[in-house]
Amino acid sequence: MSSGICRSFYSMLWSTHLRMRGLSNYHLSCCVNTLLQTFSATWELVDLLEKWEPAAVRWAGSNVPLELKKVLTAMRGDLPQPAPHRDFLHCLDRNYIRLSTQHDADEVFLAILNLMQQQIDDRRLALEIQDLYKISVETYLQCLQCNSIKTLNSYQLSLPLHIKEDHNTLEDCMTSFFEHQELTGINCCSCAHCGTRNPSKQGVKLRSLPRILCIHLKRFRNTRGFLQKLHCRVTFPEHLNLAEILTEAFSTDFAETECSFSLYAVVVHSGSAMSGHYTAYVREQRSMCWYHADDSYVQPVSWEDVQMTYGERSRETAYMLMYRRDPRKEEPNSTFSG
Repeated sequence: MSSGICRSFYSMLWSTHLRMRGLSNYHLSCCVNTLLQTFSATWELVDLLEKWEPAAVRWAGSNVPLELKKVLTAMRGDLPQPAPHRDFLHCLDRNYIRLSTQHDADEVFLAILNLMQQQIDDRRLALEIQDLYKISVETYLQCLQCNSIKTLNSYQLSLPLHIKEDHNTLEDCMTSFFEHQELTGINCCSCAHCGTRNPSKQGVKLRSLPRILCIHLKRFRNTRGFLQKLHCRVTFPEHLNLAEILTEAFSTDFAETECSFSLYAVVVHSGSAMSGHYTAYVREQRSMCWYHADDSYVQPVSWEDVQMTYGERSRETAYMLMYRRDPRKEEPNSTFSG
C-alpha cells in the first residue's frame, strides 16, 4: 500500500477511532513504550491474554502479565490521548526492570516474556504464549575423526544475529548464524567414541519455527572494555522466506513446509551505546499501513520510511525485527525434507 493511500486511510482511522495510541515518556520509558507497541501489534498475544481469567492474584501490582493485559486493552481503546501505562511501568520496576534507567530493548523483551511464564497461573496458556516466540534448535558437535555426532535440543525466544562493520543483509546474517564452525588446535573437543581430543565441527540447526519470529540485530559490541554501537547498514526485506535462505539449516525432524514470514514491527534505536532513544515502526492490523510510534507521538509512514532504519547514514537504526508467519500459507500436518 502506497504512502499516499496510507495517509488518506489515517484520516479515516481517526474519524472511526481506530488510530494507534501513543504512550507518554515516563521516567525514561521509551524502551518499554516501544516494546508495548510491538506487543499491541502482536494480536496473537493480545488474544491469548484476553482469554486469561486469573484467579485471585496475590500482589497484583507486581504481576507483569496482569498489568500487561490491562495496558494492551487500554491501547486498543478508542481515545485519542496516550494510553495509561504507569501501573505497568511501576510493575516492571517492582520486578527489577527499573524506572529512570536506560535499558536494552532485547533484554527487556526477554525479561517480560520470562516474567509472563513465571507469573501466569494458567500453565497451558503460559506455554501457548511461549510457543508464539519459541525457536526450537538442535546444537550439534561432530568429531571429524570418527564422524560421531552429539546433539542437544533447546529453544530461544529471539534470534541474535551478529553483524559486520560494513554492509550487511539480513539474509547473509542469518546464513552466517547457521554456518558450522570447525574447532581445531587448542579448540579441539574430547570425543567419547575416540577417547581423544580431536578436531570437531559444531553448529546449530532449526527444529521448528514460531508464529512470531523475533530477530535481534546485535549492534552493540564490547571492544577492549568499551561498549560501542555499530551504525553500519543492515538491509532487511518486508517478506522473508527462510526455506530459500537457509537451505541447509534444518534438522532432519523439521516438520514445516512453509517458512514465509512478513515484517510487522521494527524496534529502532537512535543515539550511541551509552545514550539513546527507542521508537517503533508498526504495521497496523486493520489497514496494513505502517506507523511510527515515538512515545506519545504516532504518525503514518511508508515502507520507504521504514527502510531508512537500515543504518549507515541514518540516525535511526533497526535493532529488533518482528516477523509474523503468513497464516495463509501455513499447511497443518505437513512434512519438510531437511
